[in-house]
Amino acid sequence: MLSRERVDEFREQGFVVLPRLVAAEALASIRGAALAIVDRFDPEAERTVFTTKDRDAGRDDVFFASAEGVRCFLEEGARGADGRLICPPRLAINKIGHALHDLVPEFREFCRQPCFGELLRDLGYAAPVLWQTMFIFKQPRIGGEVRWHQDATYLISEPACVTGLWVALEDAHRDNGCLWVQPGGHRTPLRERYEVDWSRRTGTLHTVDATPWPTDAQAVALEVPAGTVVVFHDHLPHRSSHNHSATSRHAFTMHAAEQGAGWSERNWLQRPTLGDFAL
Repeated sequence: MLSRERVDEFREQGFVVLPRLVAAEALASIRGAALAIVDRFDPEAERTVFTTKDRDAGRDDVFFASAEGVRCFLEEGARGADGRLICPPRLAINKIGHALHDLVPEFREFCRQPCFGELLRDLGYAAPVLWQTMFIFKQPRIGGEVRWHQDATYLISEPACVTGLWVALEDAHRDNGCLWVQPGGHRTPLRERYEVDWSRRTGTLHTVDATPWPTDAQAVALEVPAGTVVVFHDHLPHRSSHNHSATSRHAFTMHAAEQGAGWSERNWLQRPTLGDFAL
């Protein structure tokens, strides 16, 4: 799957871009499944908003329960002053997470494609297991900014061994909120750690290192066509900007770790009943 040169690129840069790896039919299958979930969504019963502007202070029981469920989270700008949606639900959802691969057949089949397990093994995994999945909408006009972060902040393992697989379901470009990364930034310290006190069911984002986030000059925009897979290290700083355009930027993300690695009891994401999902 990955040549020696691409493996070396990943180790040097902290990410690798694999253009048009996934077939259009597979992309269409999970897009259709996601829209079907949204069509069953009741915005009056489920009102949780996903935003990164509050240093994750707004995480609630709905968010924690999504580790073993399929829940919809609204865009911050999806509701008006009266609390009602200002757009149809299909244009109001920020993301769906986080056990799509366990509970929705189309997503389970998508994640079982041999290419994903093969590329992780090429990167040195012996037995990769999938911990979480997200369908991200990045809606037209209101698709929110995701601030600079590192995935190891939220998915704490020992040793650190989480790898992200980001799949472009639509063309991603600067106008509609593509990914930005810091090449080589995976060698910088982990800046923050999000830990949950389960006795109080509250999470706190702690600063663990004061290293500044990348400047614009250090960042690279990943403008990629649909079907592209971006593989990234769990210490790689990355972000996406607000979508000010008239087109969405649908993406699907998977996060895998080595089977048997230590998984922090203070991680927000716990899977006590679902077990391992091997790739």
